[in-house]
Order: sequence, then structure tokens, then C-alpha cells
Amino acid sequence: MNATLPTPPPATSTDALKPEWLRLPAPGSRCRFTGLSRSTLNELTIPGPANDGTPPVKSVVLRKRGALRGIRLISYDSLMGYLKELS
Repeated sequence: MNATLPTPPPATSTDALKPEWLRLPAPGSRCRFTGLSRSTLNELTIPGPANDGTPPVKSVVLRKRGALRGIRLISYDSLMGYLKELS
């Protein structure tokens, strides 16, 4: 008896292009999804005077224990939601 497995629904083109997290672009370059600069993304994700201590976009920092630096990852959905609210 030859059982066949159900095939998953095909992924739409927007699902394939939509990441869950974005990494900050390199200094001097822009985000490939939004065109925003690294400094603008930092202002949207890091608490500070630019956002009155409450960043409007969710982000996380991955770093090893005891390390001073890490990798900031920005929530794609949070960023796109914020940009849609502006329009």
C-alpha cells in the first residue's frame, strides 16, 4: 500500500519575501525592505530622546553573556505596522 502525504499549500510570494526579523543594515547603507537608514532604525528601536524613551518598534539584542556588543534584530511585523500607522 502506497500512502501519499498531503501537500502543504503553496507559499505566496509575499510570505517567501517576508522575514520575521531584520538585522540592522551596515553603516552607510539602507534597509533593503524599507529604505530607512541605520540611524533611523536605531531611533525607532532604541529607547532615547528621539522617541521619549519608548521605542515604537520592537527589537531584541542577541549577545553572549558578559559581552558589551551584540546583534540588534528588528521585528519585521512591528516595523511595517509602525510605518502603516504613519500613512
